[in-house]
Amino acid sequence: MNVVPRPPCAELTDPVTAVVRALAMDMVEQAKSGHPGAPLGLAEIVSVLWRRYLRHDPTNPAWPDRDRFVLSNGHASPLLYALLHLTGYQLPIEELKRFRQLHSKTPGHPEFGVTVGVETTTGPLGQGFANAVGMAIAEKTLAAQFNRPGHAIVDHRTYVIVGDGCLMEGISHEAASLAGRLGLGKLIMLYDDNGISIDGKVIEWFADDTPKRFEAYGWHVVRAVDGHCPVAVDAALAEAIAETDKPSLICCKTVIGRGAPTKQGHQDTHGAPLGAEEVARTREALDWRHPPFAVPPNVAAEWDATHQGEVLEAGWQRRFEAYRRAYPELAAEFLRRVWGDLPSNFAAIAAELVSATAAAASSIASRKASQNALSALAKALPELIGGSADLTHSNLTHHQLTEPITRNPAGNTILFGVREFAMTAIANGLALHGGFQPYVATFLVFSDYARNAIRMSALMHQRVVYVLTHDSIGLGEDGPTHQPIEHVESLRLIPNLDVWRPSDAVETAVAWTQAIARSGGPSALALSRQILPHQPRTDEQIEAIARGGYVLIEPDAAPAAIILATGSEVRLAREAAELLAAEDIPVRVVSMPCVELFERQETAWKNRVLPLHLPVVAVEAGATRGWWRYAGRIGAVVGLDRFGESAPEKDLYKHFGFTPERVADIVRSVVGRRNLTSHC
Repeated sequence: MNVVPRPPCAELTDPVTAVVRALAMDMVEQAKSGHPGAPLGLAEIVSVLWRRYLRHDPTNPAWPDRDRFVLSNGHASPLLYALLHLTGYQLPIEELKRFRQLHSKTPGHPEFGVTVGVETTTGPLGQGFANAVGMAIAEKTLAAQFNRPGHAIVDHRTYVIVGDGCLMEGISHEAASLAGRLGLGKLIMLYDDNGISIDGKVIEWFADDTPKRFEAYGWHVVRAVDGHCPVAVDAALAEAIAETDKPSLICCKTVIGRGAPTKQGHQDTHGAPLGAEEVARTREALDWRHPPFAVPPNVAAEWDATHQGEVLEAGWQRRFEAYRRAYPELAAEFLRRVWGDLPSNFAAIAAELVSATAAAASSIASRKASQNALSALAKALPELIGGSADLTHSNLTHHQLTEPITRNPAGNTILFGVREFAMTAIANGLALHGGFQPYVATFLVFSDYARNAIRMSALMHQRVVYVLTHDSIGLGEDGPTHQPIEHVESLRLIPNLDVWRPSDAVETAVAWTQAIARSGGPSALALSRQILPHQPRTDEQIEAIARGGYVLIEPDAAPAAIILATGSEVRLAREAAELLAAEDIPVRVVSMPCVELFERQETAWKNRVLPLHLPVVAVEAGATRGWWRYAGRIGAVVGLDRFGESAPEKDLYKHFGFTPERVADIVRSVVGRRNLTSHC
């Protein structure tokens, strides 16, 4: 056990910390909403961390070797905005005055890409911590891959602040356990242990011995730190930095709302403005005689980190230039990766992969086709890093170059264990850090465990690939607990997430290349356990897959209807069309592996593929609701709006009516209704 003694605390009136408290309460008071309690309680902690330890350059927030700072309890955002403004980031005082207002750069919770200097979007408690674990993994692995003796170009730390709520969330257990196992010695977490949350004193529902818990995970723990004593916080941080083999937890005892004379230590300060009267009293307690949002020049000078940041970065630039002279190819590769650029020949690599897959004409499960694509891409993209939630040999996310980072720090694979939520949030951290292209995998049905972190990928526009296998009742005997019904449609509801459900190996290869090439957001690949037949295509049709939806089969005569399908049901659509062709009912078959990508196409393409005058029968072995946008009032949807059963795949498809004969019957009915309507 490590106990940091408690020296005398600094005065509440210390202007260096008082300014942080003043700006935070001013923001919340002006907005008439927000969370002042945590910022008031954390002022001394962040003052020590940001002024003495955090290595960053406000004039170049993207400096690759900067320390990362994550405020996991994102409701404390006024604290972060105050720090960014004070240290010299491009966040003027006018933006602090616009806290929580439309289109401001100071939203209610920190948002990556909105506010300069914000490393990740936080607010969903616990996820910021898991993001930080991903960032720490990225630092350690990138260092192992690029550093050379005498040339340490990757050497930084990840600091994260968490509150009681973050540590209650299950994701914190998942992420902390893995971080301990990986020995992330440059990950330092400061725990704001104020004992208060929205419902009151947490002792009524959160009585964990948190230090013991983290020691059991393999963390270095600094206990009983007075979070309002800068000397104690400084000593704790120094001890944590000295520990290089384990991540560190610093347990800081604080008072929520510290400085508010009648409200400190009470839940009322958590999520509501202090009120004008209490703000005035707090200003007196802080001896802060300045109007709202005013920062005296002498205090501003104490906080300004621009010169020190430039010095730090300049030192790194000199080291990098020496590295570049010694290892020019490695230096160029390092810069390519940290800036997120694909190899200059990636388009040729992608085309070759798709061409080779088409030439092989293999009838295989799309999860196997995914493994083939991943294996080919891994040879060309050393930035690929990923793994599975203890389902590697079911998801087929291993390949010839697979090297777990537990066996080789410079590896490319993370053995996540059964931790779907943390795995996904860690992948976000890897992507945010830079230098890596993460992919993670589980069964599609278990994407529910990871859903909020997938949503955060989309919100932050991060390029993460989700490999979600066993995509339908086609997985068979494992039964309804493992058979996704609503999941594909549910994922399609997440804005900015591309959801692919490929019909064969060729569409799977295209899905992978499109997911890697996509710079503006994540992609989910819903893949089959069962074998899918190869679909013959022309070169033009192969090229059209990248449009999300295209005509796979066009009858010789003018089509009477369209069968629209995805994944394993494209085979049913083809066979149904063949049955109907024998009866002189010409039918077009449209494959739509990615609805979102199809919807982004120009109107002319969408009307060419799905002309408005033709009735549509949509076929997918899952929830039907979303498909009515295409079927409309004159079409139909063949889907599944109930849970599955435990039985062999072929029996299930027949039982639930996913047969060519039934699809053909429904097309006949739709065509008949259309003809009747047109005669009336």
